[in-house]
Amino acid sequence: MSQVIVEKVHEDGEKSRSLFMRIGDLAERVRQRAFQIFQNRGSRDGNDLEDWLQAERELIWAPEADLVEKDGRFELQVAVPDFDAKEVRVAALPDSLVVSAESIHRHEKAGGDVCFCEFGERSLFRRIDLPAAINIDKVTANLDKGVLKLTAEKAQSGKRVTVAA
Repeated sequence: MSQVIVEKVHEDGEKSRSLFMRIGDLAERVRQRAFQIFQNRGSRDGNDLEDWLQAERELIWAPEADLVEKDGRFELQVAVPDFDAKEVRVAALPDSLVVSAESIHRHEKAGGDVCFCEFGERSLFRRIDLPAAINIDKVTANLDKGVLKLTAEKAQSGKRVTVAA
């Protein structure tokens, strides 16, 4: 079992800017890929949404997850097969948990020519909105056999968090 570092993101803090910059970079990659798809199909209008959704499917994987509430805490499991603990990033916000990971496969010039390779860049992103506020300072994350297990204590106030749809 490997421990995964949890980034605590307080509202209006420096780390929240870092998280939002990563999300912005991801959105920009999707935008660029959607434009390539648009160009590849002859730059004809009318399929903008389909282009965007195809770009998202190609670039971002939203892994399976389950969330259980018990004993004053949330327990979240997220499938992250084939990612190492150092490639996985977890951000704890007062009302949600964000899991992201990136892996890039590169060939070393160690002799021999590569004849075939299907490995490449892989990214995953999943934001889990929680039904109640959490204490972001008491969030833990561990990776074991391709499953990321997070535990988040509920905030003392017990306030319910309303999440906009």
